[in-house]
Amino acid sequence: MAATQKAVLNYVVGKRSTENTEALAMDLRTRIVNRPQITSDGYTPYPGAVEAAFGWNVDFAQLTKKYVSDSSLPDAAHRYSPGHVSGVQKDVIRGMPDPEKISTSYVERFNLSSRMQMRRCTRLTNGFSKKLENHRAAVALWVSFYNLCRVHETLRCTPAMALGVTDHIWTIAELVSTALEPSDVAAVATSDSRNNA
Repeated sequence: MAATQKAVLNYVVGKRSTENTEALAMDLRTRIVNRPQITSDGYTPYPGAVEAAFGWNVDFAQLTKKYVSDSSLPDAAHRYSPGHVSGVQKDVIRGMPDPEKISTSYVERFNLSSRMQMRRCTRLTNGFSKKLENHRAAVALWVSFYNLCRVHETLRCTPAMALGVTDHIWTIAELVSTALEPSDVAAVATSDSRNNA
């Protein structure tokens, strides 16, 4: 996510694997012109993927949260919640990231919005995606809606408008008609899509 414009710059639908992490970083590199500051969580493949994609032209830090389980919760609540955050560790991996901007809050908030507003991401419901192809389509539609149609409360415009990609708030009809137009843009190749080919 672009922290200032609150825009989803890219994403990969698939398992959280080294291959998909590398695909995400390589695709992100094609979308950024200047030297970025990137913050990731503590997932081990991120440093290698960011290095492969950006080399030394990046300010990169990892933010790792330490959790303590709450044994007083009932079994179901204990099983599906990560526990309480007991500490946060910020590690500079490459370059000189601004310590004040080392944060994963925006992407965590986006993940919450996604789970709350896209039923396919809600576990233990009958709306949860059962086919990967349908899930990819649902996520693409949601991200497009988020970037182009949904006015961000803080920005008072859409993320796409903040990026300068469009000059107006898209309607749902405009989004759907554009989505149905043929496109020659290839999707990001992930390990899942290569395995299905």
